[in-house]
This record gives sequence, C-alpha cells and structure tokens, in this order.
Amino acid sequence: MTGAKVIAGVKSGVYEKIQQGNTSVNLRFSFADPEKNEPISFFVSAKVTGINQYSGSPDLVLINLVYTQRAPDDLIEKLGQLLEANINSTKRREDRILITPDAIRKIGIVQKETVIFIQGIPRRCILRDLSFSGAKVIMVGIAQFLKEKDVVLRIDLEDPRTAVGIKGRIVRTEDVENRKDLVALAIQYLEGQVPMVYKMHINNFLSQQRAPARAGSPAADKTRVDGEGKSAADTARNDEDKPAPAGQDQQAEEAPDAAESDSQQ
Repeated sequence: MTGAKVIAGVKSGVYEKIQQGNTSVNLRFSFADPEKNEPISFFVSAKVTGINQYSGSPDLVLINLVYTQRAPDDLIEKLGQLLEANINSTKRREDRILITPDAIRKIGIVQKETVIFIQGIPRRCILRDLSFSGAKVIMVGIAQFLKEKDVVLRIDLEDPRTAVGIKGRIVRTEDVENRKDLVALAIQYLEGQVPMVYKMHINNFLSQQRAPARAGSPAADKTRVDGEGKSAADTARNDEDKPAPAGQDQQAEEAPDAAESDSQQ
C-alpha cells in the first residue's frame, strides 16, 4: 500500500528521464469493472528510490517506487481482494465447491463442460468440483491408463471473460456408478501454477458461503461447500437415489473419437 516495483526497458523513455534526474513520477493503474464497460483508471504520485538490473537482463531494469500520497480507496480495495485471495488459497485450500448451476453462476464459470489436456492430448470432460488446490472431472476413459498423468485443465471464466489453463497431476481415479466407460479424476494443481484470476473467482464464492468443517473435525471428510449450501454427504445420498443426469451421460458420450480410442487401449 506504500509503494510499487515496475519493470521497464533500458531504451524506454521513462528510464532515460529517471537517469536525467527526474525522480517524481505518476503511476497509472487500470482495473476491469464487471459492472461497467470502461475500466477503473487512476494515477498515484510516487518517487523513484532505486533502480536495479532485472533478472540479469541487460535490457530491463526494476524501478522501486514509494508513493508520495495516500493510495486511492479503489487501489486499497483491489489490493485487499488480492491479499485475501492469496491468504484463503492457503487457509481454505481444501474446501471443495460442488459444481451446480448455482455455483457456476456465482463463481463465474462459463460452463461445466470443458477440456483437459492429458500429456498434451485434449480430452473433453465435465467439471465435478473445484477448490484452490485442485479439481475433480468426469470423462471417458480407463482408470489404469490415466493415473499419475500430468494434465492442464482449461476453465473458462466470466468477468472478465478469460480462459485459464491450470497445470496439475492426476492423483486419484474413481469409478462412476453404473457407467463403466466413465472415470472420475482427482487433480492436484501444481504449487505456484494457479492463476490469480482463478483464485479470485474461487475466493469470491467461498467468501459468500459458511466455512465447512476443518480437517481433524468429525465432519471434515463428509462436508464440502456447494452452490446450495448442502454437504457432499447429502448430495451423494441424493445421487444414489436417482439415476445419473441424462445431460452428463450425453456430454460424456459426445467425447471425441480420440478419447474413446484411448479408453479402449
């Protein structure tokens, strides 16, 4: 909240001005505003306190700035949201969100049908649940051919509209009841590979929900957050009493021929 660091090119005009002794600068910020067509933009007055070579590159420098005025409320709010998302990504990393129509809307996911790249090969899948640290998806395939594979999970997000690819690894496979051609994949994201925009969407949803039981409590393994406020145990019981939704079966059966051929190997 008191300063910033900026990367600039040695041949840029700003670096030349600083070298000439001009240490007073105005730093421009711009943030997307989902409720408006135009971004939120403003300037903050600052002073240059130091310049260092950036990552050993002869063409780039890292400029250290200290604000000479109080940061605007918009900036404080945005930075606060970023800090909260980073803190909760550790504190609530295992809180899972069951993907329901309500959760899709509140998280800001375009749709639950997406693509997972398994060792570089795209496969169609359906999102089952999400968390800061991982995800569960359902797809056509055979478990023994998918365990311990490296993956990239694509998730399309709204506000702003963007597609993120999150690197991870399949750590567990599960059977899908009454569907021998389908498999559920538990994915663990790689540390440091989760995009900030994804963290923000997950944090915005969890901040609106009652925190589930923590690890070590009697209900810790039975509860997870979902869009309706139900526990995973309740959802599982409901699923056992009725056949799998036709939509999910149809989506899975529409997987590309490449996916089906892989599952028959």
